[in-house]
Amino acid sequence: MKPAWDKLGAAYDSHPAVIVADVDCTSDGGKPVCDTKGVQGFPTIKYYTSEKPDGEKYQGGRDFDSLDKFVKENLMAKCDPKTKEGCDDKAVEYIDKMNAKGADAITKEHARLEKMKSGDMKPEKKAWLAQRITLLKGLLPDGAAKGEL
Repeated sequence: MKPAWDKLGAAYDSHPAVIVADVDCTSDGGKPVCDTKGVQGFPTIKYYTSEKPDGEKYQGGRDFDSLDKFVKENLMAKCDPKTKEGCDDKAVEYIDKMNAKGADAITKEHARLEKMKSGDMKPEKKAWLAQRITLLKGLLPDGAAKGEL
């Protein structure tokens, strides 16, 4: 499964809205993360969306084609912040507001929201926070979301 997972990570490496990551739950650094996220068996695949900010177990196939299909059908951002295609009114309003403020404000807002992710909040607020982060990532220049500016 590891080669398929690594291939998936490479396929979405520069995607603004999809992050493929792994944690070694047997390591001293990874164990606390896995405990917090409720991972008990290995390998476990979990996915996170604005609708599922606390994560959901993936139950599909473990080969690259199955994983890639799941990402494309379920995890790809439905809203394109550059074209506003597939965006609801709330997202369009936020995109317009942030675009009017300019690239510097978008970068600062992205950094501010990223810091808020670990905070304690109600699920609907956490979902909107995650959605705004995704929208801002789509508005940032390439590499800005990874701190490459």
